[in-house]
Amino acid sequence: MNDDEEPPIGFEEGAVYRSLFAAYPDALLLVDSHGVIALANPAAASLLGYTTAELTGLAVEALVPEGVRSRHADYRGAYAREPRARAMGTHTELVARRRDGTEVMVEIALSPLRDLGLPYVVAAVRGIADYPRVRQALQRARYNDFVAQVGHLAVDTRNPHDLLGRVPSVVAEALGVESAAVFLLEPDRQWLRVASAFGPGPGADDISTPRYANRPDTLIGWVVARSTPLIAPDLTRESRFDRPDQLLPLLGARSALGVPLNDKGSIIGVLAAWSTHPRDFADAEVRFMEALSALLATSLQRTQAEAQLSHAQRLEAVGQLTGGIAHDFNNLLTVIQGNLQVLEDHPAFAADAAAQQMLATATRASRRGAELTGKLLAFSRRQVLSPSRVDVGALLHSLADMLRRTLDQRIHIDVDAPASCPPCLADAGQLESALLNIAINSRDAMSDGGTISFACRPCAELPSDVEAELGAGAVAPDGYVSIEITDTGDGMSNDVRERAFEPFFTTKESGRGTGLGLSTVYGFVRQSKGAIRLRSAPGAGTTVTIILRCPSSDGPAHARDRDDAGLAPAGLKVLLVEDEPEVRSVVRRHLEWLGCVVDEFGSGELALGSLATTAGHDLLVTDVVLGPGMRGTELARKLLARFPATAVLLMSGYSAETIEGRDTLGHEVLLKPFDRAELARAVARSIGAPDR
Repeated sequence: MNDDEEPPIGFEEGAVYRSLFAAYPDALLLVDSHGVIALANPAAASLLGYTTAELTGLAVEALVPEGVRSRHADYRGAYAREPRARAMGTHTELVARRRDGTEVMVEIALSPLRDLGLPYVVAAVRGIADYPRVRQALQRARYNDFVAQVGHLAVDTRNPHDLLGRVPSVVAEALGVESAAVFLLEPDRQWLRVASAFGPGPGADDISTPRYANRPDTLIGWVVARSTPLIAPDLTRESRFDRPDQLLPLLGARSALGVPLNDKGSIIGVLAAWSTHPRDFADAEVRFMEALSALLATSLQRTQAEAQLSHAQRLEAVGQLTGGIAHDFNNLLTVIQGNLQVLEDHPAFAADAAAQQMLATATRASRRGAELTGKLLAFSRRQVLSPSRVDVGALLHSLADMLRRTLDQRIHIDVDAPASCPPCLADAGQLESALLNIAINSRDAMSDGGTISFACRPCAELPSDVEAELGAGAVAPDGYVSIEITDTGDGMSNDVRERAFEPFFTTKESGRGTGLGLSTVYGFVRQSKGAIRLRSAPGAGTTVTIILRCPSSDGPAHARDRDDAGLAPAGLKVLLVEDEPEVRSVVRRHLEWLGCVVDEFGSGELALGSLATTAGHDLLVTDVVLGPGMRGTELARKLLARFPATAVLLMSGYSAETIEGRDTLGHEVLLKPFDRAELARAVARSIGAPDR
């Protein structure tokens, strides 16, 4: 309106300005130079939770959060000295404190009235919490806070059950849903079990079955099958999967969100949430669930890796202990068996039937002791193996035929061995013994009958945990063969499954087992540079998987198969080296009985020192481990460097160095304990070896 124009009829300037002040949609505060509110409009009262009367006369610092009031007072004083206009949205977003103590995000515009001669500043305050971008930012911050809480728990706790138990409640609180749950795949990947849950849903007391079939036509199975998040805004209109009667009706669910749990590219479960109302979950909510699932999967993988490492270290420690015990025990058994054999031939006992019977009983007992130490050596991976190319399919069919004839007729034997299955590289006898041990355990777990299934397959790609166990540098370039033995027996609890490979651990009643069956299998497989896995659950049977390497493509690997060359020739000159005096005495008597001329020494150093004065020898018989001094293999190398025509026979109670001939130079190895006939055959093979 120009100065020369007449105002409209009824126009009263003060009344118009008061009406504009009252009707303005943003909060308006008229603040004096002392920071006291002189006037407030209804929008300010609504935004800040006061009445207009309560705002009038209130210090403006009362509307500032306590933590920043002193800074705000300083800023207000500086502004009063040099007031200037500040437009809305051109400054950092601020927070205002409401009457009830809650806070609201705001933008503030300032308009000083000094130029008009008035000592006031008009503060226009706009609440921005309802802006879409602000809502999204607040939502992201809230979700990040929840993820951080779970992250702290994952770092602080070593118990995965604590983390599993917390995640569903975090999901329910963050998304505002009634139910949430974590499903984990069973080892057979046929079932999903409820690991933890929140709300009236899976795992609650009113649900009888905490396991669900992993089927792609179910909500959870759909996520597993496609390895992608699922948003179901209205379950009554879903066509991607059937509505499973077992689960969703119990929840009263109308909408759902599920994301996969990924462990190094492999699905291990599903994190899911349900609402009783139709709901279209937003991208931010999906990303929040994916962040939680990634954190949970990483934590579970870490816990599993730590448990596997601890278990492997425990087994390795037990293996070292049992291997040492077996070595010492085998030396004792060598002395016992040797002296028993000498007594059998002694004239004082030859005609005494009672004495002969007692000697025979003692001999049988010592042989059983030797079998026991053999199993201990198998577990500790210190037995001597003769790996060869083994036709796995033929071996399984042969073993199945034998089991059908010997096991309870109520036990059915299945074999799935395709002709395309490649051979494996293993000690054939030890592999058959290992499979037989597993089958016997399966039989004992099926007192009322059942099925034992054997299957073999080429293993084109190793599972990640197996590859990590073997080590990247130890992976066989020609691939692996997987052998599975599955039964329909009672299954194992978690505690039993964890200790199944430990020696002397058994759940069988007294007198029915030594507890060395699976430990022997474990040792054989690991010594064969393979891996073994055990899957079992109460009532769900047991599956043992053995993974063995294929033979090198350079050519077949065969164990040496040399016939005995007969007894040792009379007058054979033997250099005997053994650090245990009693063992040395027994071996010397056996060799002399065979007609050999024996020079004996207690160490490799003494034996080498005698060579300057002792006539040449036809055969060196030495223990591999010779106490703290020179080892038997080193003695053999030095002796052959001077007398290359000398034959060598190595003896061992155990020796990791003799595994797969790595340090034997191709020499014959005689395992303790042994009798006179076994020594004679070993001597004959040594002096008649074609590579000499």
